[in-house]
Amino acid sequence: MSKPVRVRFAPSPTGPLHIGGVRTALFNYLFAKKNNGVFYLRIEDTDQNRFVPGAEEYIFEALEWLGISPSETVGKNEKFGPYRQSERKHLYKQYADELIEKGWAYYAFDTAEALDFHRKQHEEQGKTFIYNWHNREKLDTSLVLSKEETERRILSGEAYVVRFKTPVNETLELKDIIRGDIKFETNLLDDKVLFKSDGMPTYHLANIVDDHLMETSHVIRGEEWLPSLPLHYLLYKAFGWEAPEFAHLPLILKPIGNGKLSKRDGDKMGFPVFPLDWKNEDGTISSGYREKGFFPEAVVNFLALLGWNDGTDQEIFSLEELCEKFDLNRVHKAGAKFDPEKNKWFNHQYLQKQSDESLAKSFAFTLSEKSISTALDVTKITSLIKERANFVSDFWELSDYFFEAPRTYDEKALKNWKEETPELMKKLIIELEKITDFNASTLEEKIKPFLLENKIMPISRLCLVGSLKGVDLFQLMEILGKEETIRRIEKAIATL
Repeated sequence: MSKPVRVRFAPSPTGPLHIGGVRTALFNYLFAKKNNGVFYLRIEDTDQNRFVPGAEEYIFEALEWLGISPSETVGKNEKFGPYRQSERKHLYKQYADELIEKGWAYYAFDTAEALDFHRKQHEEQGKTFIYNWHNREKLDTSLVLSKEETERRILSGEAYVVRFKTPVNETLELKDIIRGDIKFETNLLDDKVLFKSDGMPTYHLANIVDDHLMETSHVIRGEEWLPSLPLHYLLYKAFGWEAPEFAHLPLILKPIGNGKLSKRDGDKMGFPVFPLDWKNEDGTISSGYREKGFFPEAVVNFLALLGWNDGTDQEIFSLEELCEKFDLNRVHKAGAKFDPEKNKWFNHQYLQKQSDESLAKSFAFTLSEKSISTALDVTKITSLIKERANFVSDFWELSDYFFEAPRTYDEKALKNWKEETPELMKKLIIELEKITDFNASTLEEKIKPFLLENKIMPISRLCLVGSLKGVDLFQLMEILGKEETIRRIEKAIATL
């Protein structure tokens, strides 16, 4: 690598940050860390018509939550600031003018009506209208107007755009770190608009100018930008600048069928595709990973393996390990299918890594929301149930019987309730009352033989839980305590 690594994530604040964008940010972050480089974030907000209030703040909050914040961005280490394109708009006209002077661009005065006429005319002939080398000198452009006439029309306030003048009859042989050698025929490219008469650049010009001025060494972006690669390469050539290296990441695909995972797929299919909740204009909420109970480390780990692996069977990586092992040469070309169940599996793995104490604190918040005050050992309960949980939100369903005595009893389990059962359960109460050291090991030693001999192990669980689900019976008795255990058995005898 000839120059220091500087990579960027450059989102547009047009709504919530899609998980595909998050993965792009993550891969840039990992590449920067691996190569002792800089990961910076630039807000590309030149299209003010699509600007959505709150979207910029959402982007920063999401990256902060995931632990992959940029080291340079709006209001932070602005070495090459400003980092909002709307605050850089004074920069771009001089570069558009430079391209015109060098013969790499031209003014086009075509009205929307005129362009629509040409499109319809081509459609009638079964053709597609492309604004490029074969017709640009037949249209309303500075290529066929005198310099004086062009200046007069601009000074009179006539609307215009600046278009790139794509070279004719050239084959561009370009390199992509992930995809290898790629060829483009310039005759098939259109003359993209670079600058508008309202003083705003289009994405293509602003993006290239900013990447150059901010000394970007590598452009790591989604596959959907691959068709823009020849234009961007030609813009660097036109300015006489050294182009960065390019790497186009594979698409994240829908779980079923073909096609790119869209912003609408998540709520439609029942899983989040945004890092955080997002409130839509109609008041509905598009769900986010954070609010669904995912750990940020699990989301990062899952996304890192969507299109990349380190060549081993390892699946659980800390962020530090990912930074150490990440290599663009190991990113796949083919799209990566999004697997919601695998997504949950990762969260399960990270939940098991959490301390019982921290999980108990989170669970205590759930209990508080349900107005449940308890003297039970929530940390011990958490340790017994967490193995079966994917999320902290699963804890209540897995442990509600600890906090609420059964009101009803599972009918299928009642087949074990025989005529002699009430007397046997009364004898069990007598045995329980004899035990002074009411812990799981003592209970198992003293009570288990009696339960097995009289075949009332399932019925004992039914009395305490209301069904046959739950943790180890003797652990359950210990946590409930002697009084509550006996009270529940007595209630079952009276009820059943």
